[in-house]
Amino acid sequence: MQDTDPAAIFRQEATELVAAIEAGLLDLEKRTDDRALIDAVFRDLHTVKGSGAMFGHAEVAAFVHEFETAFDRIRRGEARVVPSVIAVSLKACDQILNLLTDPKEAVAKSEAILAELAATVGDGGAGTPSDGPSEGMRVTFHLPVDALRLGHNPALLLDELSALAPSSRVRALTEGIPPLDALDPTDCRMGFVVELHGAVDRAAVEGVFLFFDDGLSLAIEPLVEAAAAPSSDPDAAPAEAAPAAKAPAAAPAQGNTPDTMRVATERLDELMDRVGELVIAEARLSALAHQLREPHLMAVAEDIQRLAAGLRDSTMSMRMVPIGSITGRFRRLARDLSDRLGKPIRFETEGEETELDKTVIEILADPLVHIVRNAADHGLEGPDVRRAAGKAEAGTIRLTAEYSGAEVLIRVKDDGRGLDPRKIRARAVERGLIAEDSQLAEADLFRLVLAPGFSTAENVTDLSGRGVGMDVVKRTIDGLRGQIELASEPGHGTTVTLRLPLTLAIIDGLLVEIGGEHYTIPLAAVEECVELPDQFAAGTGSSSFLNIRGALVPFLRLRTLFSVDTPPVAFQKVVVVASGGARVGLVVDRIVANNQTVIKQLSRLHAGLDGFSGATILGDGTVALIVDVPQLVALGRAAGERRAAEGGRAERQWLDRAA
Repeated sequence: MQDTDPAAIFRQEATELVAAIEAGLLDLEKRTDDRALIDAVFRDLHTVKGSGAMFGHAEVAAFVHEFETAFDRIRRGEARVVPSVIAVSLKACDQILNLLTDPKEAVAKSEAILAELAATVGDGGAGTPSDGPSEGMRVTFHLPVDALRLGHNPALLLDELSALAPSSRVRALTEGIPPLDALDPTDCRMGFVVELHGAVDRAAVEGVFLFFDDGLSLAIEPLVEAAAAPSSDPDAAPAEAAPAAKAPAAAPAQGNTPDTMRVATERLDELMDRVGELVIAEARLSALAHQLREPHLMAVAEDIQRLAAGLRDSTMSMRMVPIGSITGRFRRLARDLSDRLGKPIRFETEGEETELDKTVIEILADPLVHIVRNAADHGLEGPDVRRAAGKAEAGTIRLTAEYSGAEVLIRVKDDGRGLDPRKIRARAVERGLIAEDSQLAEADLFRLVLAPGFSTAENVTDLSGRGVGMDVVKRTIDGLRGQIELASEPGHGTTVTLRLPLTLAIIDGLLVEIGGEHYTIPLAAVEECVELPDQFAAGTGSSSFLNIRGALVPFLRLRTLFSVDTPPVAFQKVVVVASGGARVGLVVDRIVANNQTVIKQLSRLHAGLDGFSGATILGDGTVALIVDVPQLVALGRAAGERRAAEGGRAERQWLDRAA
């Protein structure tokens, strides 16, 4: 059932507005004189206050009213934006959320935060003096053409303007009204001139039109100046008005603004489940049609297949969310960590438009918090150490996201001290994770930091050092069928790369056969398919190399990996797949077809199977395991490294090219 609880709807919208306010404050810290940002923050505060009062959240409305009043001093130019103002404003944002979740407990802190906010804004120093009260103003305005359709009421605006002065006079401007046969009653074509007599604050007049942007024509001039140059036509709009609060702008094109509506996540999940069942049913229908060879049935099956594919793509697109939707919290986190650790930190992002399944985004937030926190606490040095090393005093943490075939790569990179392989090795030996005489590659040493309880921190702090962060990250990423890669250079920083699937629901797959059993390879990871050369057909080893157009590509015999006892077919095929910049060939008996693959999670009994990321149900009702391409590519690289260590010149050449 759809959730129509007004209080729940308000809490959701208020939470989104607070996130927008927080993002605006963080941007404002870098662009302190950006008037558009100041107005945007003020508008969001005004909306939260009004909605809170409307839905009975008196504590929220009262708190935000005082917050808005303090911030209005900045909007009117009576105070400057300084770091202390941003800090206490962010604290006030947290208090709004606390009032939404537990008003009885949180209300006790409101007075202290508001007092600090008022004092900080008051101490912010006078900025550019704002226009104070003047003896009368003439306000001339034309609302956007679509103002009525968007729910605005010009009469209410006129009442609000008239209330600003002891007396006022309103005159309509009718020259923009078309003939009756061309008139659209939903268009706002009438303008107004409002003369305000007495002491009037210009900022208060501008505030009446706070929620109008494009399409608003507004001119404000002192009434004395207006009277000095009367118009010869009493019904005409005043000529070129003096300073305008908003420059006249062309009315926005009608019909270009997309309509949106809120849909509960549970409904999207249910829709995706139904589409998954439809895809399975469509596969069964297609299999039956090809079996019977009845032309009319095959035609219907093709239509159903096309419609199911379109519905699948549309449903998946509705679930896709840009990663930028969660990067705001990391900007705030980096700022708070900078204050707590006494380290100047610059947080940067790239690729915020990269989209992932909503479920993946929600689960991904906490692991990224751990990674950013570790980068700030363990990775970045203090300002004195950085200066001594010839680095910029402020450390940089950079979060990037990009597509890579069927995966999304999310990287968190810092320019700090980097990982120390010797310290990691010593701590691993001390913990009994490796033998003292073991020889591990640097990449394998770095992976040890993902072990439960592993930490090289000298001191335990309230942020990190207990070794309970990265192992949680690894478990979470494993649960998403993803992988973690670590790269580091001592003195130059560390990069943590998360490889994640685009979606957890439905993918295009390449159905292959090995020893009479069917398996699915994600189609987005497939680069090409070639026939296995005769000289390799009778081989029994698990891996070797192919020369594909001058490039050496290692290949894995899946028959050997999957312990298939039946003899191989006469003409085996090699499916070349790619992951993380490396290519590996997978030798299969037969390539069956492309199909839409509904991903089903493996049971707990089978969850530990290496080389598989899930399973799917085929059209004939049988189950096909889904091959874990990144894991097999890593296995192919490892096999190549072993052969290179044994002295294979070709393998060494391939490894050099792959690096």
